[in-house]
Amino acid sequence: MDFKEKIEKLAEKFFEETISIRRHIHQHPELSFQEYETSKYVCSKLDEWNIPYRNNFVTTGIVAYIKGKNPDRKLIALRADMDALPIKEDNDFPYKSVNEGVMHACGHDVHTASLLGAARILKELEAEIEGTVMLIFQPGEEKLPGGAKLMLEEGIFESRKPDVVIAQHVLPNLDAGFVGFRPGMYMASCDELFITVKGKGGHGAIPHQINDTVLASAHLIVALQQVVSRFGEASIPSVLSIGKVIANGATNVIPGEVYMEGTFRTMNEPWRMKAHEKMTKLARGLMEGMGCEVDFRIEKGYPVLVNDEKATLQASAFAKKFIGESNVIDLDLRMTAEDFSYFTQLYPCTFYRLGVNKKGEVSAPLHSSKFDIDEQALKTGIGLMAWLAASFLNEGK
Repeated sequence: MDFKEKIEKLAEKFFEETISIRRHIHQHPELSFQEYETSKYVCSKLDEWNIPYRNNFVTTGIVAYIKGKNPDRKLIALRADMDALPIKEDNDFPYKSVNEGVMHACGHDVHTASLLGAARILKELEAEIEGTVMLIFQPGEEKLPGGAKLMLEEGIFESRKPDVVIAQHVLPNLDAGFVGFRPGMYMASCDELFITVKGKGGHGAIPHQINDTVLASAHLIVALQQVVSRFGEASIPSVLSIGKVIANGATNVIPGEVYMEGTFRTMNEPWRMKAHEKMTKLARGLMEGMGCEVDFRIEKGYPVLVNDEKATLQASAFAKKFIGESNVIDLDLRMTAEDFSYFTQLYPCTFYRLGVNKKGEVSAPLHSSKFDIDEQALKTGIGLMAWLAASFLNEGK
């Protein structure tokens, strides 16, 4: 039996157990940086399988190790995020969330279960792999500043740098059994905008005696779009959206203050910083011209996610050998963001997508109260992740 067949058989063997793990995690979701019980559960599985680990990174984060032959030869890191979202689940099945208002609506239960399943396979085959596999169970992907950033700051790679870091993420519009890769630029940076326009409020019938903060805010919303359409290069994907506006006046009352929130996303770090300056300068100048003041605050979020070209092309080739060329697709750019980007800024990384849609159906989107998966995807999830780690380790041995 060749090595690929061994992984396939082990993926089949541990498939039902992985489903059980995923359902347990799904049923007991925890918010970002509060993954206490999830962390304990992961540690209990690692203990059960005799996989050594260190915990308490960023309180709930865990780093575990599987050492094969020549453990110092290479280090391949596999990462999964563990946190859930503040969403009330509307699904109706036995393993739905028991924590009111909290739900695994972004597939992090799948990510954690898949990494545990892959660890189970790799532990069985540790005598046949070269080097070391590092398992990263990360908290707080959904909340700034991001658990990836904090775990890196706490020195998870302080003693040894990884040769490649790998992560997978569910994709609900891709059928189970398929995966997708994209070398190079893949996901956007994300920054949060918090804007307060201040002026002299008053009666709507005498706007000449006050400062119309609502009108000024409307002008600002429109003007900010010029940052993308007229200052940014057309070749650089960028999005600026205002999603929240609070003007707490009345039919005949113009409020003294209007509050807005939005997001700015792009795929170029130098342009990102330049856009921050343009937005701030434009807001202050425009509001001064309209007799208002503005507090324009930008909270920097995750950077651009750029997959290492060589590592991603290798991973894609390995995946084609494992699940077949027709089951591996090329991904499009996404303006969503991921804190795995902090890893990609420092090390060779590949962030790929795992199809979880049930063929012939239309899955609910990510961050939806109805989100769920075709659990057949877990077989691909655990097998492929184990195969990728082993293939990178054993390559050129």
